[in-house]
Amino acid sequence: MLSRSFLAAAFAFSLLATGCVAGTSGATEGGSDQPFEGEVEFWTINLKKNYSGYINGLIADYQKQHPKVTITWVDVPGQESATKLLAAVASGEVPDAVNVSSIELGRFVPSLEPLDAYFDQSALADFQANLVEPLRTGGKLYAVPWYNGGAPIAMYRKSVMDRVGFDPATPPTGYDEALALADEVYEKTEVNGFNALPDHNTLRYYGVELLSPDKKKAAFNTPEAVAVLEKFKKSYEAKGIAPGAVSKDVRNLPQTLENGQVAFKAHANAAELLNVQKNAPDVYKDLVVTPPVQMSTGGNLLLAQQAFSIPKASKHKKAAAEFIKFFTNGANQLAFCKIVPIYPSTVSSTKDAFFTGVSGADPMAVARSVIVKGLPGLKYVPIGTAKDAELGELISEEVRAFLTGTKSAKEALDTAEKRWNDALA
Repeated sequence: MLSRSFLAAAFAFSLLATGCVAGTSGATEGGSDQPFEGEVEFWTINLKKNYSGYINGLIADYQKQHPKVTITWVDVPGQESATKLLAAVASGEVPDAVNVSSIELGRFVPSLEPLDAYFDQSALADFQANLVEPLRTGGKLYAVPWYNGGAPIAMYRKSVMDRVGFDPATPPTGYDEALALADEVYEKTEVNGFNALPDHNTLRYYGVELLSPDKKKAAFNTPEAVAVLEKFKKSYEAKGIAPGAVSKDVRNLPQTLENGQVAFKAHANAAELLNVQKNAPDVYKDLVVTPPVQMSTGGNLLLAQQAFSIPKASKHKKAAAEFIKFFTNGANQLAFCKIVPIYPSTVSSTKDAFFTGVSGADPMAVARSVIVKGLPGLKYVPIGTAKDAELGELISEEVRAFLTGTKSAKEALDTAEKRWNDALA
C-alpha cells in the first residue's frame, strides 16, 4: 500500500497482490518459454490512483524494447491483496510477477518459484546485499527487493532543544541516552521529551531475543527485559516520556511533535516528517534532522520492504524475471523515489545527486541524506511467525499496563510470555 503517508504508524505495510490468469499468447513452461515473448501479468498494490503515469510509462518503454512481450498490469487494494493471491494460488491461475511485502512472504514461499536460476550474482549486484539476503528461505531466493521506507531518522525541535544545550552534531545514539535527554528536557523546559514506549522492537534494540531458535516459544522474559521496562517507567514517571504515550491509538496521541507538546522523536520514519510538514508547517521549520538511535549492535531494524516474486504456477517465468529486472533497476527506482517518499533497494540509485547533493538545512533534504547513509546498516529481521503483528500488540498491551501501574514489569512480561506462547501454539 503506497501513498504520501507511506509508512504511517506500526508500518501498516501488510501488502501483497492479486489478479487473474496470465495470458497464453506465449509458449508455456514446458520448455520453449522465452524471456522476451508472451504475456506477462504483474500485480502491484494501491498504485494506480496516484502513480499510473509512472508505471504505464515503464510498461510502454519495456514493450517498445521487447515488442513480442505484452505486459498486463493489475493493481489491487491493499486490504484485498493477500486474500486474492491466496485465491489465485488455490485456483492455479496466478500472475507472472507479483508485488509482495516481506512481512507476508513467508506464508507464500511454498507457492513461489525460487529465483536463483533467473537472478544470478550479476543480476543482483546493484541491490543492497542486506536487503536481498532476508528474502532467502532455506538458502533459496524467493523475492527480489523493490522499495522500502528507508532507514529511520530523528527529529528535534530547535526552539526547545536549544534551551538544554542540545548539539545536533552529537544526538543520542541509543535509547538510554534518549531517555536521559528526555528527562532533562522536561526538567528544564516542562515540555515532554518524547513518546517512546518499550515495545517488542525496543527490546530488540537492547539485544533482547524475542523467540526461541525454533520460533515456538517466547524468549524475551529475562532480567534484561525487566531492566529495559524499568528504565522507561522511570522516564515516564519523570515526564520525559509524555503521559499520553500509553494511548492505544498510536495515530492520535495527545502529545506530539505536530501539536508542539513533545520536543523530539529519537526514532522516526520519513512519513512522520512528511506529516509534520503537511500538518504543522511552523513546527517543520523548527526541526533539525539527525541520525536516529541505533541497536546495541549498531544499525537499525527495517520493519518491512516491498519485493517481487514469481509464483510456481506461472507459465512465463523467464519473461516475468526479465521484466522484474527492468522494473526494479536502479534508474527506474530512482525515478520512483523522486515522485514519492520511498527509498530504493539499488545502490546506484542512492549515488544520485537527489540523495547526495543535499545543501541547506531543509528537514526533508537532510532526511534524504540521513536515510540513504543508513540504508546499508538496515537489518530486516522479522519476528518470523505468521502472527507477527498480533504478537507485537500483545506485548504492547502488557507494557501499557505496567507503565500505568496495573502490573509490575515482571508481571507484565510473565503475562506477555504466556499470551505469546498461547498464540504460537
